Amino acid sequence: MAFPDGTADFRSDTVTQPTEEMRRAMAEAEVGDDVYGEDPTINRLEQESAEVVGKEAALFVPSGTMGNQIAVNLHTRPGDEVLCVDWAHVRNFEHGAAAVISGVAFRNVGGQRGTITREEAESALVWSGRQLPAVSLLVWENTHNASGGSVLAQDVVEQTSAAVRERGLAVHLDGARLFNAAVASGRPASELAAMADSVMFCFSKGLRAPVGSILCGPAGFIGEARRVRERLGGAMRQTGVIASAALVGLRQRDRLAEDHTLARRLAEMLSERFPAAVPRSPDTNMVLVDGEQIPGGAEGFRQALAAKGVLVGYIRPGILRFVTHGDVDAADVERVGVVASGLA
Repeated sequence: MAFPDGTADFRSDTVTQPTEEMRRAMAEAEVGDDVYGEDPTINRLEQESAEVVGKEAALFVPSGTMGNQIAVNLHTRPGDEVLCVDWAHVRNFEHGAAAVISGVAFRNVGGQRGTITREEAESALVWSGRQLPAVSLLVWENTHNASGGSVLAQDVVEQTSAAVRERGLAVHLDGARLFNAAVASGRPASELAAMADSVMFCFSKGLRAPVGSILCGPAGFIGEARRVRERLGGAMRQTGVIASAALVGLRQRDRLAEDHTLARRLAEMLSERFPAAVPRSPDTNMVLVDGEQIPGGAEGFRQALAAKGVLVGYIRPGILRFVTHGDVDAADVERVGVVASGLA
């Protein structure tokens, strides 16, 4: 269903508008001062969130970036390095926050579809803390945005996490779209997060809430995270107004399966016209399209879509990313198909 102005926006699931149920919940939210721990709605959201991912406690934060950066800050010391894949969100899309806030750098490996094998991790840790800076944290991202919303191979995640723990590393899970991974894999979010000391997930993407993310982990860790959140300016007051919408999204997370079905339809349709442009079916709600395999290239396709009121963006140079979500539907997918047919 296009937005009121007729635009079909596939740029991201962050463009979603809050549902009518969310708007009612926000208007009727019971609130208090969260800095004093007196907002009942945020307390309920934090409790339910922690339970869903199998952790002791949780802390609501304005953004996924803040949640990730609080975790990096608490798991590392200045001068340390963080192990991740080349195209991890925490390394590429958070504007150097880890260096500025925590004084850490990254030890990155290529990885396949967001995963790091045990062998790759062990190779990256050679001389860690000796001739080379100490690597103190491993960060996973599930689903992995830059590889098209891919679901990490859980057996690899578990093996590598166990191996780095033997070397003294902590493990953080950037689960911005963790529930997409849970729905696609058929595994509960608590199982996907079990190997992590801390996990962050977002309410403002496929869950459709207007704002907010949450950081989960042991109670002592979350107590320290609350202090760092305040240092970063993330402490808020009557947070229940926005937490109420997040709570609705959390409880309706199974609807993400609809987005995945729509993404598969979009991928099938585009691959019928340009087989080399969409080499694989999407795991979740993202379809990556190689612009070099389309007449006129990626930018020509993007502009042709925009002229018809369909928006799409880039995930890497030359690679377009279509993201399905609750505010696009099958009719919007067909609009993409009409434009694609005109290029073939």
